[in-house]
Amino acid sequence: MTRKEFLKRSGMLSSSILIFGGMDAFASDNTKISPLSVKVSPPKSEEDLLGYIIRKKGNFDLDLYLKLIGAANEFKEGDLTLGIAAKDEDSRKHARQLLANTRLQDINAHSIYQDELYNLILETTEEGQKQSLEDWTLGDLKEFLLTANEEDIKAIMTGLTSDVIGCVVKLMNNEELIQASQKIFNPLPNSKIGSKGYMSARVQPNSPTDNPEDIIWQVFDAWSYGVGDLVLGTNPVSSEVDSVAKIEKALFDILVTFGLEHTMSNCVLSHIDVQAEVEEQQPGTTGIWFQSLAGTDDANRTFDVTIDKMLEHMSKRDGRYGLYAETGQGADFTNGHGKGFDMVLHESRKYGFVRALKEKLGEGKTAEQQPWVHVNDVAGFIGPEVFKSKEQLVRCCLEDTLMGKLHGLCIGLDVCSTLHMDVDLEDLEWCIDEIMPANPAYLMALPTKNDPMLSYLTTSFSDHVRVREKFGYKVNDAMWDFFKRIGVIGSDNQPTVHFGDPVWVYYQYCLAKGDLRSREEIFADGKRTIVAIRERGVPIAEGYGENIWELEPQLANQVVSLYEDAKVSLWTEMPDSFVKGIPAAIPIITLSKDRKDYVYHPESGEELSKKALSQLGALKSSWDKNVPNVQIVISDGLNARALMDQGHLDAFLKQLKQDLTANGYQVADQNIVIRHGRVRAGYACGEVLFGEQDDTCKSILHIIGERPGSGHHNFSVYLTAAKSTTWAKKGEVDHNISRVVSGISDTALKPNLASKETVNILGQLFQKWAS
Repeated sequence: MTRKEFLKRSGMLSSSILIFGGMDAFASDNTKISPLSVKVSPPKSEEDLLGYIIRKKGNFDLDLYLKLIGAANEFKEGDLTLGIAAKDEDSRKHARQLLANTRLQDINAHSIYQDELYNLILETTEEGQKQSLEDWTLGDLKEFLLTANEEDIKAIMTGLTSDVIGCVVKLMNNEELIQASQKIFNPLPNSKIGSKGYMSARVQPNSPTDNPEDIIWQVFDAWSYGVGDLVLGTNPVSSEVDSVAKIEKALFDILVTFGLEHTMSNCVLSHIDVQAEVEEQQPGTTGIWFQSLAGTDDANRTFDVTIDKMLEHMSKRDGRYGLYAETGQGADFTNGHGKGFDMVLHESRKYGFVRALKEKLGEGKTAEQQPWVHVNDVAGFIGPEVFKSKEQLVRCCLEDTLMGKLHGLCIGLDVCSTLHMDVDLEDLEWCIDEIMPANPAYLMALPTKNDPMLSYLTTSFSDHVRVREKFGYKVNDAMWDFFKRIGVIGSDNQPTVHFGDPVWVYYQYCLAKGDLRSREEIFADGKRTIVAIRERGVPIAEGYGENIWELEPQLANQVVSLYEDAKVSLWTEMPDSFVKGIPAAIPIITLSKDRKDYVYHPESGEELSKKALSQLGALKSSWDKNVPNVQIVISDGLNARALMDQGHLDAFLKQLKQDLTANGYQVADQNIVIRHGRVRAGYACGEVLFGEQDDTCKSILHIIGERPGSGHHNFSVYLTAAKSTTWAKKGEVDHNISRVVSGISDTALKPNLASKETVNILGQLFQKWAS
């Protein structure tokens, strides 16, 4: 049975195995330098960071200061890449001793990195309270957090800078991080979300094609299990305004139909600028506004975000729902903005940014009028370049939960892993159990652990049910009453016969809409719809296993099959025969030594080898004065099978070249094919090819295999257009000026439709530069 047939029958994918090797076309000339780690010698009695540095260097040395603070972290691969991880356990212990003896005043006086975001964090830290703590050491602060009650801790929190908060968590073991977190709660106004003993859920109803039906029915599915009380938040494939508006309207309609628009919010997680445009187009439908945030000015620019932009957007939010922020350790350095300091401190500064925006939103408002502001840490989404193991995932979640709480934020978690981490389905369940005693405010919620669009593992509806049963956590009271009202929870607070039946919730929705069809007609319609959704590769959970918190066995087996297929896809190489079949292919390589190096050290896949640079130089010379304005680049990415499947790259490339030519673009005859290529390898191609041309707009269209896991074997095309003067500046072209069309496959966004969308967006990019 083919992959496409299996998807049609079950909404999932089989796990047939085929690994390819032998890549003569991509002969490697690569070498790799290992990152350096930090050796910390035993400190003298009561010696602090500054004393140690002066003893070793004779005066203050910022580089050593950053390394000592970084060495106090629990080990993570990301810190090792940055050259600030401890060499061994003794070095880590010594760094922590020095940090514990250091006064808060000295941490605040010696900034690890200064920019406008750092200044904003200082401006929104209460100065009087900060000064009252100056003589405390970090060891004193740790002891206080472990022994004081919530009221006393909250009394000093406003005087803690983000750097102090980031440093104190380094001194705690996991049990201590949990102990402190169990005492600090920052509930959302006029709700129980974020309160002690409550565990909420962001329903994450993602669709590989942005199909509103897929999205709506995942909401019905969540509510059938009594899950989903914070936000209906979907990640869009397309960030085009009209597409986002359509989804926002559909989600808002569900809330209004059930009378829940003042109980929870809707959100499409596009860029905040897009959400603002949608709000202008259809006022009142956008719910809470979302934005990914980083820990430095430069890293935020990668997200096309500035402080002024965010403050301006916050000034427009005057209702119940303010800001939904998303962060995650490692996002800064993996986007080229590590700035020499560790991932924990980067993450803490992100929470400082959110705290400042929350303060802006709350200006002039009473406690009852304060808008909702919440943040979720996406721990594990990036991959093994940040950290690899289940223990590291737990550590990251516990660090971030406490840091968020100490910033006064309502913080949730996306306890997740990618398919190229050493964390499997069972490991993820273990991680959840290790983290839950810290009582974060909420988790993600999907029909299964596997996201059908983003292709990663996270928390399912059944995980929420299990966590509630095991830890005694509750759902926001107002939504629990709603679950009783629609009949999935009984008056005894136990599941009814309708528990796990999304068709029943759909029936309740139809009744609320005034639908005059009979119950039998509505149920038949619902069942047909579920079949159609599953045929599109989107799972819908129904019923349960032996216990109410277990997936129905057939669906559980399908999730395992997806996981196994993803592992195969991840390690599959493009064979030489496939590359030779690509018209006018020029095969080049990056600095990755092999597939393992590429997967575990993504930065190696962002830079081109010397041979590749020479090949591109020859291509550029061959153009003479006939310089094209579009160059197509093709990379294997994290799933070469996404390109190799019949009807994928072959169909898309043929249609794309036809559409580009028909719209007047001068497309290069040759197709650059990169082995072990990341997205930034495409930018590197553009720098070489277009950097010294006439100052007209030139574009790279980079076709690349997406991370596996959805069963669709999707690929994306990254569109980057810029003038030659911009291409000429190394590193100037990045994600912030690029657009992407994703989810392309014969079972998701059809290649012919994806080509039309690609050409449409490319036209917008060229028009932008022309103006």
